[in-house]
Amino acid sequence: MGGERVRRGRGTPARTVAYAACGAVLLAGCASMPDSGDLRGVESTPRKDTQVRGWPRPPRGHGTPPQTVPRLLGALHRDDADYKTARQYLTPEASKYWRPEQSTTVLSDGPGARADREPREDSTALTYTLTGTKFATVDAQQAYAPASGQYSELVRLVKDDKSGQWRIDAVPQGVVMGKSDFQRNYTSFNKYYFASNVDVNGSSLPMAVADPVYVRRHVDPTTRMVRSLISGPTSWLDPVVRSSFPTGTQLRKGAGPLTPDDRGTLTVPLNDRASEIGIGRCEEMAAQLLFTLRDLSPAVEEVELRADGGQLCSLTQDGAETVATRGALNQPDHLYFLDREHKLVRIAAGSPGADPEAAPGALGQGEQGLRSVAVARDERTAAGVGLNGQELFVSALAQGATLGEPVLRSQGKTEQDRLTPPSWDAQGGLWVADRDPARPGLYLLAQGADQPLQVRTPGLEGRIRAVRVAADGVRIALVVEKGDERSLLVGRIERSGPDEAGSSERTTVTVVELRSATPELEQVTAMSWAGDSRLVVVGREHGGVEQMKYVEVDGSTPDVPPPAALTGVKALTAAGDENAPLVAYSVDGIVRLPSGAQWQKVTQGTAPVYPG
Repeated sequence: MGGERVRRGRGTPARTVAYAACGAVLLAGCASMPDSGDLRGVESTPRKDTQVRGWPRPPRGHGTPPQTVPRLLGALHRDDADYKTARQYLTPEASKYWRPEQSTTVLSDGPGARADREPREDSTALTYTLTGTKFATVDAQQAYAPASGQYSELVRLVKDDKSGQWRIDAVPQGVVMGKSDFQRNYTSFNKYYFASNVDVNGSSLPMAVADPVYVRRHVDPTTRMVRSLISGPTSWLDPVVRSSFPTGTQLRKGAGPLTPDDRGTLTVPLNDRASEIGIGRCEEMAAQLLFTLRDLSPAVEEVELRADGGQLCSLTQDGAETVATRGALNQPDHLYFLDREHKLVRIAAGSPGADPEAAPGALGQGEQGLRSVAVARDERTAAGVGLNGQELFVSALAQGATLGEPVLRSQGKTEQDRLTPPSWDAQGGLWVADRDPARPGLYLLAQGADQPLQVRTPGLEGRIRAVRVAADGVRIALVVEKGDERSLLVGRIERSGPDEAGSSERTTVTVVELRSATPELEQVTAMSWAGDSRLVVVGREHGGVEQMKYVEVDGSTPDVPPPAALTGVKALTAAGDENAPLVAYSVDGIVRLPSGAQWQKVTQGTAPVYPG
């Protein structure tokens, strides 16, 4: 249909066995093979230039394994769409049933291969066990998850009677490779959906939520990301988001590869399931695509959606921001912190030379000394925890606003066993945790004023030490203390109305499926959201020193430089706007880290926060 266009791997039998084994390992993702010595684990290729592309070579002639294996070493994890070359090393039957896209298992080092019996020179079949230590997995939805434990899978090779060539006739589903090969061949991108249970405070636009997935870096990532977006969100995020693509929508049969033209316009042909949508829904679909494809190269400046032979709509990057919003689009006006007198003060965001000014309202006038603060995302309201950590106050950021009574009190016996610093969500809800060992809990106050609602946290083990809600309003980051460890966990926020039986008159809020974002850190001391799916964290590995790093919500490490080292970090904050400098409270007071620079002193003070 037509539509209105809107811009908006000793030469003895044992050696033969070694090469055959590496052939098996290759199909599981190895990248290098020893050409002398005993059989041993094949190590993953050291990570070098991530832009170097490898083209796999198919089997050739009637060579023995020592002749053929070196040609296939890169067949699995190099730039070969649909693993066509790798399949040539499988028997026809094995190739028919092998599903490489089903999963990717990442090992700390390359997979090792162990012969299950002593091979003979006249062997026509060889069975090997692939082994290694798990580091992570990527599932069929391309979702990443940290992993641990031992990997052990069987691979069987057979010798063809006619050609004398070795082929694999039993191989594990999916692929397996070393960490360095994975880092070189895969990259993470965010695809975007809309929050289904969040009404953004003060905005009629839907809130976009980032759903990180991993795709092969050089194998048509644009088309793969479009297909992944249309197929729907990953299972973890699905309960709290929606997609504007109608159920059953796919790329039109035969479409691809998708490439923007010389004007940066990407044409996306869809099947007829999308042919009857209205202009508003079409623009939301286009906005999802533009948010998803913004970091790909070549750049996509405009998306044109087509179906049933006609144009549905067209939308530009600038136009997408008028259709939907996302956390990174929210630019803070101010950076807030506490001065030496424990009053709330602020400076213009990104202006290190400005003198702090008292924040308007009671919290800036010193009526109550504060130890921590949070400012609502619209910068109209602020919340602060008193000096002893026992009481939570809320006040408007307006001249003449009064303080009023505390909205929540902790009964913890010591300051460290009382209230955490608070955090505001996209709906204007105020979140805080009580660290009282006798009555630990996570609380939500709608608009910062309603009766505190205790948030359900099924499966949570330990006490919450810090709380930060994502700008999208559907994810929450918690520092949880259990024994001697403090871990960073990310959970999904689910909301439901009063139950049908009428036993509950209030919305039920639950944080579910908590997962670790920093499995290698045992002591997390500070954290903040630093983008649509990224956090910045200060912590320490077992036996290590304190470090500051970026992490993704799925537990992976982004391929970006970590922040410059900073000692004695007690608190830090980052804005959704990636251009805003990182700010921390350290032994030097309030310091900031502009892009490409070193830490700079801002002023004396404590507890810095951007809105949120």
